[in-house]
Amino acid sequence: MRILILGGTVFVGRALAEAALKRGHHVTLFNRGTHAGAVPGAEEIHGDRTKGLAPLHTGHWDAVIDTCGYVPRVVRLACQELAGRVNHTTFISTISVYADASDPHLSETSALATIEDETTEEVNGETYGALKALCEHEVEKAFPSSSLIVRPGLIVGPHDPTDRFTYWVDRIGRGGTVLGPGRKEQPVQVIDARDLAEWTLGMVENKVSGTYNACGPAEPLTFEQMLRGIKKGTGSDALVVWPTDELLVAEGVQPGSDLPFWIPESENGDGILQVSNRRAVAANLRFRPLEDTARDTWAWTQSRAAPLKLGLDPDREAQLIEKALTV
Repeated sequence: MRILILGGTVFVGRALAEAALKRGHHVTLFNRGTHAGAVPGAEEIHGDRTKGLAPLHTGHWDAVIDTCGYVPRVVRLACQELAGRVNHTTFISTISVYADASDPHLSETSALATIEDETTEEVNGETYGALKALCEHEVEKAFPSSSLIVRPGLIVGPHDPTDRFTYWVDRIGRGGTVLGPGRKEQPVQVIDARDLAEWTLGMVENKVSGTYNACGPAEPLTFEQMLRGIKKGTGSDALVVWPTDELLVAEGVQPGSDLPFWIPESENGDGILQVSNRRAVAANLRFRPLEDTARDTWAWTQSRAAPLKLGLDPDREAQLIEKALTV
């Protein structure tokens, strides 16, 4: 197949491009060229998609995969310029499109987030989900019978630019006493970018349309189980201390940035961490063992020079551990 990937050099896009090449497809990447050469073997065409896809005006592809659409105007431009020149369209969305993060029964038919100003192009924590939902609508409107909407949860693995999962791999891998989040039983959903890529390409190859929550793993996962899997994957002797939510909140620990994946129980957000993946699993979504993802992420993070973007610094962590142990 001739596959066009909008993006294609960072994390999910990179995983898709590498997997598509291994499967024997001809891959064209359209992006700004910031990471040119990241995927050897792929054709690259550079341009700014916010201004349209003029550099692609003569091409025809069996499939296009949009990995970097965040505002409806930009996605609409891509749809308009590729109409009649692609046979199948995939849009990588997010489970953040759902309106009620507290609902423990979220599925593909659950209500979506909305936003008062649908023309805004400011993407932040308040607008991200609703804008992604509007982007989905643009794709479905332009390609009503040949569009695949993929809604991943937390995506993890090597080359993750967010450092959310990587923080825990790095911290557990270094061993010693580790500050965990408030609740051992907090649900967590993660999917390896490479598993997401392989499944998405299989859906593209079979020209499947519709909407799917691409969340993992196959069975419910708690924070404690995730850290145990990371410990196994890194071969660590780390000991995790579990403070209370109340202590962490009182000490000003920031969910998501200081302790990635942590959502205090008081925020009532567990629903978004246990979204139904039954439809995708029925469509052959499969997951590698968590310890394998942890092992590969550990190897990758040890080879990189850049410091982690998230997490507690060692002194702050040590202070919090001491307080947790003396409560």
